[in-house]
Amino acid sequence: MLLGNPTSAQAILLPVRAGTILASLAVALLLNFLPWKNVLLVPDFVALVLAFWCVHQPRLVGLGAGWLLGLLIDVGNGVLLGQHALAYSLLAFVAITLSRRILWFALWSQALHVAALLLFTQGVSALVRLAAGAEFPGWGIVVGPLIGAMLWPLVSLVLLLPQRMPADVDETRAL
Repeated sequence: MLLGNPTSAQAILLPVRAGTILASLAVALLLNFLPWKNVLLVPDFVALVLAFWCVHQPRLVGLGAGWLLGLLIDVGNGVLLGQHALAYSLLAFVAITLSRRILWFALWSQALHVAALLLFTQGVSALVRLAAGAEFPGWGIVVGPLIGAMLWPLVSLVLLLPQRMPADVDETRAL
């Protein structure tokens, strides 16, 4: 048992605030709605942040959040209604199911799991578009999810930062 300053891996995280979750999802929505020059090279920020919160807070963020965020993305992008809603709700289900397993690994190993999750989400969206009569977008659609997986360690550090803030220390307390 360490009595000094525990390392960040051993530190107990503070409870997450609902405002932190909502703010991060709002920023992710904003990033998805930005007019990017080459959309194939841009990761799906909403899927990435949704996967993060489903892995780290499976009791707070789940299928309903995935469905609602997917509908917002569908309406905002003007695509087939329900395409992203289905993909995000399946992403939330798989992320919640694998959350305990994913958290056992280091950040870069977690990124491999997240790459599979993001590729799965992209594949579901592509299958829905293909079923609706769209053309195959090409194999370039795998680049965005892989870039998103490479961003996983950075996203993890940034989104866990409010939970790692030091608690108010009471100097008069014995321990």
